[in-house]
Amino acid sequence: MKLSFLDPLYARPGPWAAVYLDTSRDIEDPEKAIELRWRHLRDALSGQGVDNATLSALHTAVGSDREVSGRHGQALFAAHGRLGLAEGLPEPPAADSARFTSIPDVLPLVLQHAPDIPYVAVALSRAFAETDLEEDVVVHYQAGRWPMSRVAPEPRYNHIGAARDWPANAFAVAHELENLRRWTDAETIVLRCAAEEVWLRGVLVNHLPESTQQRVVTVPDSGRPVAGPGRALLEAELNDTLRATVNERDRTLTHRYMAQHARHPDTSEGLSAAITALQRGQAHCLLLTRPVNLPESLWAGPEPTHVTLTEPDLHTFGVHTGRQEPAGAVVVRALVSTGAELITVPREELSLEDGVGVLLRYHDPYT
Repeated sequence: MKLSFLDPLYARPGPWAAVYLDTSRDIEDPEKAIELRWRHLRDALSGQGVDNATLSALHTAVGSDREVSGRHGQALFAAHGRLGLAEGLPEPPAADSARFTSIPDVLPLVLQHAPDIPYVAVALSRAFAETDLEEDVVVHYQAGRWPMSRVAPEPRYNHIGAARDWPANAFAVAHELENLRRWTDAETIVLRCAAEEVWLRGVLVNHLPESTQQRVVTVPDSGRPVAGPGRALLEAELNDTLRATVNERDRTLTHRYMAQHARHPDTSEGLSAAITALQRGQAHCLLLTRPVNLPESLWAGPEPTHVTLTEPDLHTFGVHTGRQEPAGAVVVRALVSTGAELITVPREELSLEDGVGVLLRYHDPYT
C-alpha cells in the first residue's frame, strides 16, 4: 500500500493534534452524541497544550461528514490553527482518542486504508418502465478503493434502456466499464445480478475484453439496497468479496519478501531489523501483522530516519534533542519520507518476529 495520501501532513511542521472520533449516524440524535464525544476530546487536547486556533479548526471539521449514513468515524489532523487532513473512517474507532504529538499519530488511519483494493462495482437488474409495461435494463456502476470508498465513494454512473435494446446498449456500457477499469487500474469487477438474469450478465461480460472478463466476480442479487446515503455502491457485496484479499501489488511484494527472508532472515524480520532499514533508507516495504503489536513508543529525532529503540541510540546520529513519540507515528513518517510502502497481513497467514518484516531495496552484506 502506498502512503502518498499522507504527504500533506509532512509538508508542514508540528506539533499535530490527531483526533479519532466515532461519527456514526445509525443512532438516535447522532448530532448530540458527536457533540458530547468531541467535548471530551477537546478537553483532553486542551489539557495537552493545544492552542485555541487549532481546537477551532478541529471543531469546524468534527461531524462534517453528515452525508454519510450508518456506522463510521473521522480522522482529523490539525496544527498551528489549520486543518491538515480530514478523512472518513470505514469503521468507527474502538475508542475515541485525541493526541498532541510532534509527529502526527497516523497509524490508525493507515490501517483502515488496507488492503486498498481498486475495484469497479456493477449492479445489473430489470425494472418496469414508468410509462408502460415494457421492461428496462438498469445498470449502476462505480469505481473505488476498498475499504475507504465505503464512506468516500466516487461518482456513480447509471444506464437505463429498454430490455429489447440490451444487446446493442450492452456494448456501450461495457466500453464505459472498460474505460473506468483502465482509468482506475481496477483489479476486480464485482457484478451483482439475479440468478435468473444470466442472459443480461452474459451479454454484458461478453462485450468486455477477455483479460477483463477474468476479473469479473458475480455475486447474487440479495434484494438489498445498492447503497445507503454517502456509502459505496454494493457495499455489503464488496465486503463479502474483498475483505479477505490483498491487492495485486501487495501480493507481489509479499512474495518478494518471502524469497528475501529465505536468504537473509536476520535482516528481514523483527523490529530491530526494520528500524535499521528505516534508518538507512533501505526499506522498500514494511510488513505488519494484524492485529498490530508495535511498542507504545520509539525515540525520534528531527529527521524522519532518526528512529531508534533507545535514547542513547539517537546519539549515534548526533542527535541530543530527541523525544519519545508513538511508535506507529515514527515508523510511518520514516516510510513516507523514504518512499517506502506498507503491507498488513493477518497474523495467522504470516508469522513474524515482533509482528514486523521488512523488504529491502538492496542487501548490504556488511550490515
